[in-house]
Amino acid sequence: MSTGETRLVDVPVPKNNKSSVLIQATQSLISIGTERMLVEFGKANMLDKARQQPEKVKMVLEKVSTDGLMATVDAVKSKLDQPLALGYCHVGQIIEVGQDVSEFKQGDRVVSNGSHASVVSVSRNLTAAIPDSVTDEEAAFTVLASIGLQGIRLAKPSLGESFVVTGLGLIGLLTVQLLRAHGCRVLGIDFDESKLEIARQFGAETVSLNKGQDPVEAGMAFSRGRGVDAVIITASTKSSDPVSQAARMSRKRGRIVLVGVTGLELDRSEFYQKELSFQVSCSYGPGRYDSNYENKGQDYPLGFVRWTEQRNFEAILDMMADGRLNVKPLISHRFNFDDAVEAYKTLSDDKQALGIILQYPDVPQESLIVKQVTLKKDVSFKADQPVCGFIGAGNYASRILIPAYAKAGAQLHTIVSSGGVSATHHGEKNGFHKATTDVAEVLENDEINTVAVVTQHNTHASYVIDALNRGKNVFVEKPLALDDEELDAIEQAYHESANSKLMVGFNRRFAPQIVKMKALLQSVNQPKSFIMTMNAGAIPKDTWVQDIKIGGGRIIGEACHYIDLMLYLAGAKIVSIQARRMGNHPAVEVTEDKAAILLGFDDGSFGTIHYLANGGKAFPKERIEVFAGDAVLQLDNFRKLRGFGWKNFKKMNLMRQDKGQAACVVAFLESIRSGKPSPISFEELMEVSRYTIEAARQLRSQK
Repeated sequence: MSTGETRLVDVPVPKNNKSSVLIQATQSLISIGTERMLVEFGKANMLDKARQQPEKVKMVLEKVSTDGLMATVDAVKSKLDQPLALGYCHVGQIIEVGQDVSEFKQGDRVVSNGSHASVVSVSRNLTAAIPDSVTDEEAAFTVLASIGLQGIRLAKPSLGESFVVTGLGLIGLLTVQLLRAHGCRVLGIDFDESKLEIARQFGAETVSLNKGQDPVEAGMAFSRGRGVDAVIITASTKSSDPVSQAARMSRKRGRIVLVGVTGLELDRSEFYQKELSFQVSCSYGPGRYDSNYENKGQDYPLGFVRWTEQRNFEAILDMMADGRLNVKPLISHRFNFDDAVEAYKTLSDDKQALGIILQYPDVPQESLIVKQVTLKKDVSFKADQPVCGFIGAGNYASRILIPAYAKAGAQLHTIVSSGGVSATHHGEKNGFHKATTDVAEVLENDEINTVAVVTQHNTHASYVIDALNRGKNVFVEKPLALDDEELDAIEQAYHESANSKLMVGFNRRFAPQIVKMKALLQSVNQPKSFIMTMNAGAIPKDTWVQDIKIGGGRIIGEACHYIDLMLYLAGAKIVSIQARRMGNHPAVEVTEDKAAILLGFDDGSFGTIHYLANGGKAFPKERIEVFAGDAVLQLDNFRKLRGFGWKNFKKMNLMRQDKGQAACVVAFLESIRSGKPSPISFEELMEVSRYTIEAARQLRSQK
């Protein structure tokens, strides 16, 4: 939450997908480093948050220069208000397996990177079976130990080498044991005497920074004056000292691996003269942050990637099973899960806390498999007014659409999200009656007469069809569909529905400055010429929006806005479309989002849409220019509208950016209340959607 408050809340059980398993918790471990940092960051005021993330401050300032102060403030507040489920060290029993999962079965004891929750849904590749000889409590340390193990794998230890571990928190102490199991001599460095004592129990020699001992001098002595073979830094500090000290105590061609977080103001000479290698370790190992591996369950071939995240989990569990990894001395506190808030208070107050275990009650599975929770009781709904269900509770839904619906007087019934946390948080905040992870709770509820679909693009068409088939009004965030087959199915469902209204979130035509432009253009009885530029900005190739099967690509996903807007301002039907993208080049991963689309209209008007992801952020994100009747209109970023050659019109500037989202929602809801036609005709929705798909088709056919 934006206040940084830590809360224990009831949320519906998460949706389990085909490559995941649903796990009922028995134990979970609080990561004292990462989670303490998150909690403290959440509690910090806006100025302190800015100081901790200077790179984000730069992004905010860039947004202010283009979108304006108030729009930026709203965006920042919304980002900070997104709920975050804490934890990533989870142990439990599988209660459901996805249809593509064959290596696990119901009843298996497993460890995963699930959050602190009674039930979690976790990808098959982030889950590992627990050996019979390993207790649930011990297994809770698996994920943290894997972080240390990945750092060790990067350091490539060999028997007899001298290693230094700087920072003896949980990961550091686990790393000490793992290095000892590799046959290495280990020197541990920390300020905390209690942690140093545990390190000594594990066979390490130690350096107490609190007593003023010189770590570099100690490292040289430990290595018999030769310099240590490798240093693994597991500390969390803003200082660059741990890296500098590591360089100075290392032998020539020594290795330094950063597992924790430190400052990185490095002295080149310290690394240059010794030809040191320095590497930052990425979490649990290969597969981390790879959507295909983590979300879709696609494993790496064993012969090419021996140690993945999951296989690191398994290696740690094997070490526990044969007694080479002892986590019992690391447990400092145990709390019942119902007392989790108190556990986090201990995390903040007790700086000597180590392993804080959360223990979950043994309750029947049936009592946990709750797909819906009531947020607001004793609510009655007026059937002759819009009663809305939301499918999707992501950033755009929570920041823009839901507040717009609430402000427009919609009756908010049920909100859906796959994980349940965001639905509960934003549902409670905005006055929804219920939160759920089951879409059927919205589609099959007779009280709900209006459905808003704000999900990943590949789900839009199916949800629209299901809602129309049940006689509900539908507002779907663009795009309406990803291909012609989906559009055909939507068209059939629409014509078979009983007076249901269908609306796509083409909000730009409702922006106040666009309304003004439309009024001015009404007096021009000749063809118009348009130039519309979207300085879209680059997003990575592996982002879901770029995935043709999931997001549809950025032309279908976003450029559709401009095709609709040009259609609206022209006031004529589209008769032709031509599209050209950037040519293939080895330096450019994605070329489809750097394209020009030329539209022709049946009144003689024409226009070009420049959708460009290779521009600079200092330039306005959106610029719309209309040339007509010896006059020009120019709109920058939906803030500054200027007229050239127009009688009695020179400019219309806004204090804050307004892209028409609120007015779009108001118009849609008013059409339901009044029984008037939908604000955008079904014919225009289909026309825009089909020509958008055709533009993308042309771009993909080019070489």
